[in-house]
Amino acid sequence: MNSDEIVRTVRAHLAGYFAGLGAGEPDSASVTFLGSEPYELLRYGPDDAGVTHFVSAGAARHPMKDPGEMLVSDELGPRAEVLISLRGSVFPGLVRSLAVLAASPAVEGLVLAEDALVDLGQPLWDGQAYTAVLLQLSDVPDLSLPEPLSPVRFVAAVPITANEAAWVRLKGADALRDTWRQAHIDVMDPSRAHAQPS
Repeated sequence: MNSDEIVRTVRAHLAGYFAGLGAGEPDSASVTFLGSEPYELLRYGPDDAGVTHFVSAGAARHPMKDPGEMLVSDELGPRAEVLISLRGSVFPGLVRSLAVLAASPAVEGLVLAEDALVDLGQPLWDGQAYTAVLLQLSDVPDLSLPEPLSPVRFVAAVPITANEAAWVRLKGADALRDTWRQAHIDVMDPSRAHAQPS
């Protein structure tokens, strides 16, 4: 299975999943970074729950590689796409941030995995305080690929503030999530309260 076939399979998988949420056909854009293959950026929704989903299709073309590993394979290794879900529909600049996240394994050698903190150093979309994301598994099921290729995981990127990012560095991802739960914070609400480290 070549990289273009992987992207087509990812798109079909996403179409089936989001159809079940009432999100319909996606809007799409394509971004290419210097020396990289194109990344498709899909916008589904708002769905029946009023949530808009921004998803990459292209990050999983190739497995992610830890820069510290000596032996690398063009087939083996984790594959992931990135998903950002927010209540509402207008988020100017968010597609650009999604593209940077999706390209980070190829451009910066990052591995997109659960509990990883990725700091973009600028607002994820215009006029907001969120400058980083905390990664966790999304509700989109893994996509199996033919052996020996690893399955594609769909990683949810939760927008967080600089203070919340500092909390993650100090106390860990679970501590921040516990605070959100205790305060009944809906992390898909772009106008949500921001957790304050204590």
